[in-house]
Amino acid sequence: MIVVSGVIRVAAASLGAAREAALEVAQATRREDGCISYAFYADLEQEGTFRVFEEWRDDAALAAHFKTPHMAAFREKLSKLEFLSREVHRYVVTESTQL
Repeated sequence: MIVVSGVIRVAAASLGAAREAALEVAQATRREDGCISYAFYADLEQEGTFRVFEEWRDDAALAAHFKTPHMAAFREKLSKLEFLSREVHRYVVTESTQL
């Protein structure tokens, strides 16, 4: 399994557009083959800070995701936003257990 996780901070002026773009891409992405989970979460303590968390069956599913029309539209919308920081990482998970 592949996990993508990160923190994204946007300027106050970009907050509404960022929420809208995130909702649209998340709804479309969750319908993709190989997507286990895909969501953005707003930080309750830091306005304009979002955490992204994704789980993918494998690298092929993630690679296909990057080629979808909704990802192209998402990237276009992101290009118009003011980001304060972006740090997103890909993890390869070989084992997981329930806590």
